[in-house]
Amino acid sequence: MSVSDFIRQYYIDPIVFGEGYNFVNTLTYAILVVIVTWLTFKFLEKMKVKIDRNFATSILILAVFGTMVRLLEEAGISSSFLLVTPMIWIETFAFIFALFLVSKFIEKKFKIPYHKTLSATGLFLMVIPLTLVLSRLNQFTGMLISLALLVPFAIGFYLIKWRIENKLVSMAHIFDATATFTAVQFFGFTELHVVPRLLIGTFNPVVFIVVKILVVVGSLVLIDKYSDDKRFNNFLKLIIAIIGLAPAIRDFFLLGLS
Repeated sequence: MSVSDFIRQYYIDPIVFGEGYNFVNTLTYAILVVIVTWLTFKFLEKMKVKIDRNFATSILILAVFGTMVRLLEEAGISSSFLLVTPMIWIETFAFIFALFLVSKFIEKKFKIPYHKTLSATGLFLMVIPLTLVLSRLNQFTGMLISLALLVPFAIGFYLIKWRIENKLVSMAHIFDATATFTAVQFFGFTELHVVPRLLIGTFNPVVFIVVKILVVVGSLVLIDKYSDDKRFNNFLKLIIAIIGLAPAIRDFFLLGLS
């Protein structure tokens, strides 16, 4: 197999034909996420940006905006390959990075906190794709089931003593798990990611929820226990939250578009 054939088979065809993920592109994307996460953190560190609630909120808003744009393809509003994974997330990252630089310039020039520019821009831009997607919703049973399954976990996390950011990050991933479980178990959806597809195919869709909880909660416990860099901990938790929240929102709305 030539290099061009390899690239087409494992990277291009899955995007063009919607074939989902394979072990090769999954590993590649995972490595890229790790590298980009580290480089971005070092950049923010150099810029002396606080990784606090304001920063996290503004970035999450923009990540949700990217997810809503991604859903335009799922809703049949657009058929551009630029709106599918991983293209949409490369574009979203580039947009957030550029907007961050602009917001820092505005902060320096007009004394407007950068996070307010990021949040306001994200909320303003989100109106269009959100409105378009909401107008296409025609099935609500699956959405209600996934939310109902989420309630016991929300109550459980509310009752236990744990850091609030850990609870929110965990809930983002459980939301993804319950939406995926509902889609696969009750509505005949097929999981596109390699590891979840393997787990669901080998065992049962409910196993995906259990594994999600164990992996995410375990990761957060390890981060708190073994890392003393609070800034990096906060940033890493934000990335983990986005990795869970983005597919959760996508799967949740897909249930309404089926």
